[in-house]
Amino acid sequence: VSDLRPSALPGSLDVSRSMFDLRSPPHRFMKRYDSVSSVPSSTSSRKDSQGSNRSLDTITLSGDERDFGRLNVKLCYVSSVEQIWITVLHCKDLTWPSSCGENPRICVKGILTLPKPVHFKSSAKEGCNDIEFMETFVFAIKLQSLQAVRLVFKIQTQTPRKKTIGECSLALRELSSQESNHWLDISPPSK
Repeated sequence: VSDLRPSALPGSLDVSRSMFDLRSPPHRFMKRYDSVSSVPSSTSSRKDSQGSNRSLDTITLSGDERDFGRLNVKLCYVSSVEQIWITVLHCKDLTWPSSCGENPRICVKGILTLPKPVHFKSSAKEGCNDIEFMETFVFAIKLQSLQAVRLVFKIQTQTPRKKTIGECSLALRELSSQESNHWLDISPPSK
């Protein structure tokens, strides 16, 4: 843990007033984990300096976390026909438990978290360092409905058995007709 007192950061803007001021333990929004394999999960969210909500479990702590890989997706909203286009492109540097075998079949399951959730799933591919999906999913949904929801991706093994090995998500409040490209960090699945 870095010392955030002003004396530790000469010339910095008063960092100690940030929401992550560590000078006054116990800090009620943070938990300590001594085991490297423990992954803290918190549903608390606070506003950051730009005013956007940010869940505390998305903050990266140096050294303790394992890299689970990244998912590349593209999004586009075609307002003339009220359709969202979701393209699942690549999964890079994916890791999976040894219990899944050396090259399990991997697919990406997507969920639009509407009141009545919309589910879709890519075809299963052989697990490797760079899995190419290149699959597009199109749904007719009004833009106002989408801007309040998240797009959740679950990375799943299909063989030897179905298991979620990682997940990531994306808010849809800035959808537009201009196609946007996103690289999402994959996290361990939530319990």
